[in-house]
Amino acid sequence: MKNLFCVMEAKSQKKSMLRWYDHLLLRIIPPLAALLIKSLMLSCRCVHVEGQQEAEDAIKKADGRAVYITWHQRMSYHFHYFGSRHVTMMISQSRDGEYAARVAKWLGFKNVRGSSTRGGSQAMRRLIREIKRGETGGMLADGPLGPPRVAKIGSVIIAKETGAPMIPVLWGTDRCWVLNTWDRYLIPKPFAKIAIRYEKPIWVPAEADNRDHLETYRLLLEKELNEGTHWCDQYFGVERPWKKDLRS
Repeated sequence: MKNLFCVMEAKSQKKSMLRWYDHLLLRIIPPLAALLIKSLMLSCRCVHVEGQQEAEDAIKKADGRAVYITWHQRMSYHFHYFGSRHVTMMISQSRDGEYAARVAKWLGFKNVRGSSTRGGSQAMRRLIREIKRGETGGMLADGPLGPPRVAKIGSVIIAKETGAPMIPVLWGTDRCWVLNTWDRYLIPKPFAKIAIRYEKPIWVPAEADNRDHLETYRLLLEKELNEGTHWCDQYFGVERPWKKDLRS
């Protein structure tokens, strides 16, 4: 396990550099962005939630600890759905990540800074400590930059080290904007209908020490996330794209 942390540390040497005007913009943009997000998401209506009871039972079994996991593409509505639950997220140390962290704080989230590319090892250790204290963690399985729909190993390591279940949570909608980003990021349109699905909790045993064993759980997480995404899209009868359109 130490070797896995060392690999992540080796990828984490480059530090974030803010521009001279960011200090002013960071006071203005995050609260305005949070207000816009809250207003938009409050106009949406959640019409169905699937699998929540099994997730709540697992969290109770783990003394309140959990690692909620979704795809980066499906992050936007979760800012509203999980905003009152004081979830601690891992957010990139990049310049964009600084803005995201400030917005997330205004929306009710806690955060530790780092990702698979910057500060990952240190941030993961901090998140593990927070979850062991009884906090709830949140992870974007393929964030911050993909590849899309490929789960990274970090969530599995956190679940193993904390004894908390991984809980995949996805959402779908009848009306949304589909951005031409690396994962075709989704934003619900005003007054959209939302369906949410919790997939079965995944427990990673503490004795899962070798890479092959951890890879088994990574693949299982990826499978559950993809199945949950498909279910949410099919609830409204439309499969959302998730690969960048290179023609535009």
